[in-house]
Amino acid sequence: MYATILCMLKREKYVGEIRGFYDSDLIKIITGVRRCGKSVIMEQIVEELRQKCDNVIYLDFDDRAVTSSIQKWEDIVGYVSSRRKKELCYVLLDEVQEIDGWQLACRSLRRENCSVFITGSNSKLLSREFTRELSGRYVSFRIRPFVYKELAGYAGQLGRKASVMDYLVWGGFPKRLEFPTLDEQKRYLNDLDDTIVTNDIINRYKIRKEQEFRKLANFILISNARLYSAHSITAYMNAQGIPCSTNTIQKWIGYLEDAYIIDQIPRYSTKAKKELEQSRKLYNSDVALNSIRCPDGRFDLTHNLENVIYTELAYMNYSVKVYDNNGREIDFIAEKDGKKFYVQVAYSVAEEKAYEREFSAFNSLTQLDRKIIITNDDLDYSTSNVQHIRLPDFLMMRDLEG
Repeated sequence: MYATILCMLKREKYVGEIRGFYDSDLIKIITGVRRCGKSVIMEQIVEELRQKCDNVIYLDFDDRAVTSSIQKWEDIVGYVSSRRKKELCYVLLDEVQEIDGWQLACRSLRRENCSVFITGSNSKLLSREFTRELSGRYVSFRIRPFVYKELAGYAGQLGRKASVMDYLVWGGFPKRLEFPTLDEQKRYLNDLDDTIVTNDIINRYKIRKEQEFRKLANFILISNARLYSAHSITAYMNAQGIPCSTNTIQKWIGYLEDAYIIDQIPRYSTKAKKELEQSRKLYNSDVALNSIRCPDGRFDLTHNLENVIYTELAYMNYSVKVYDNNGREIDFIAEKDGKKFYVQVAYSVAEEKAYEREFSAFNSLTQLDRKIIITNDDLDYSTSNVQHIRLPDFLMMRDLEG
């Protein structure tokens, strides 16, 4: 049986962002890929709210005791109305997508002086549905699996250690650390992967070409941190004897993105001074989705490293694009608060050819441009123009300035 330990690492980064909206009449949506820790964050918000008032109602629709008595949206409204006090009531609905018409309950409660919080996994509550279902009267918060700082902190709570290499291979899904052996962790991750792909996409969209979609998902998830276009993926699928149209491929990739399984990152060209639409980079929400597909332990550490850097930059609230520097790719241009950083990622630059290849990507940038290279090397390869950051140091940074 799977472990039942409750992950309660305080994820202040996310709770802090939501805290400023506690009393807002906007519906607070906490979303993200399945099992990234949304429900735990909801529980931490409930705990904070109950410390300041006694007008808090929390319903977990993964709890059969709740769903046995609340089966339609009117039941939610009735339950809250019969238990609330007159002043502002905080209503937190976990996995609310299990109830048909959940959006009607949210709208009704919002009109009745309730501050509404909801979480939802991706089988029925997807990113593009928010505007249609809630008429724009919401604010959403994307939760991700643990970054390394969080992973190390939670491992410490469990009396264990999480190495950087463990993070590069097996990622940051919180619950996996609760299993004592690697075999148990891999079983959990494989079951989670099957749930995400089957329940959250195939069943949700009633995809008839199930095997074809699975092959596309496998190809995308094992090919993270690479540039692709829908045309190139279509050509690959057709070459494998899997006939698919470009429109179908675009639609299926959109499903993966809507379920927060992947992120698509645009390219920016210095020549055209615009984004290049024909190709994008695809990153997994967690590198475990790559590693569980690798045969015989031949893990793709190079691309997982770049994926991890992307995840960490997104966690730091940077806006991230791929940068085309006159035909030379720089992995990321990261922007926040009016500051811009050019970030190159390499597993190692110890070899002369690797050093030349990675550092030359910055050619033609000015002296004033902030240039960073992140590698897994122990030695410091910083130059007068480029700051080298060791991976373990980067993983503990709050942002690119320290």
